[in-house]
Amino acid sequence: MHSNSKSESYAAAGVDITAGYKAVELMKKHIARTKNEGCLDDVGGFGGCFGLPMGMEEPVLVSGTDGCGTKVKMAILMDKHDTIGIDAVAMCVNDIICCGAKPLFFLDYIACGKNIPEKIAAIVGGVAEGCVQSGAALIGGETAEHPGMMPVEEYDLAGFAVGIVDKKKILDNNRMAEGDVVIALASTGVHSNGFSLCRKVFEIDKNPDSLYVPCEALGGKSIAETLLTPTKIYVKSILALIEQVDVKGISHITGGGFYENIPRSIPHGLTAKIDKSAVKVLPIFDLIAKTGNIPERDMYNTYNMGVGMSVVVPAAEVDKALEILRANGETAYVIGEIIKGDEGVILE
Repeated sequence: MHSNSKSESYAAAGVDITAGYKAVELMKKHIARTKNEGCLDDVGGFGGCFGLPMGMEEPVLVSGTDGCGTKVKMAILMDKHDTIGIDAVAMCVNDIICCGAKPLFFLDYIACGKNIPEKIAAIVGGVAEGCVQSGAALIGGETAEHPGMMPVEEYDLAGFAVGIVDKKKILDNNRMAEGDVVIALASTGVHSNGFSLCRKVFEIDKNPDSLYVPCEALGGKSIAETLLTPTKIYVKSILALIEQVDVKGISHITGGGFYENIPRSIPHGLTAKIDKSAVKVLPIFDLIAKTGNIPERDMYNTYNMGVGMSVVVPAAEVDKALEILRANGETAYVIGEIIKGDEGVILE
């Protein structure tokens, strides 16, 4: 009787240990998809072991951690949990690729009000898909049940990625020069930033049913479906690009939009001059701006506007860069150039 008393009282407190075991069993098939040459053991130990690749003169580990913000609220509203994990992976691996690092492995963290094994497995299935898209192994994670702290239907998701790059190959923006060209890599939509504003603009919390109506401005898709579109993962196309082209800087366009993120890869004394008319703004951003009556500068200061990443290359290598990116499935096009100045970025 004593041996069961703790688990019984824990269950009474709202934590179901057996649900945790079942969730782990259900997610194993997803995790198996992500195995790569560095994996040393199966998930389930106290730490995830990973062997570092050899052959680099000075291997440097690069790490990143992030979540999906209030995009998780969209997944909960739609009761669709199989793609939000892609977003969690994307937000981490798209950051570490900005310095030229190849992702090695990923760990996820899910906090939930109640562990429903099938839901947790669906979330992890999305994480696994993101790992496959980026070449990272899913070597561990944590599902924490927080009864009384979170409503039973709610959860949050975050992750952590580690990548590797040879020190001599870390992207160095100090070589950037006047006349270099800024290339845009198209986004798949809102990605994982600015969802609190989306919820306010579309009055999602007050009127969730309006989200599911087919919308002509979105090509017949609903607002809900469009907003939940997974974040694009750029890892494999960027790795292919830096193998063959002299890439001088990369920006991941996340929260803070163009104004905050593009200057992060531009050295002092230089500025990225962006041609606004060249930016292929996606319909969802036009709809957000129109519905919420949001000024253009605020839009470019919040959202990616259709550009998930910007890459700076020498003018002489623009055609080659575009060819490589397009061959790797990217919609890539020129949006600006590097000029002298201390603004970091100018949109004209």
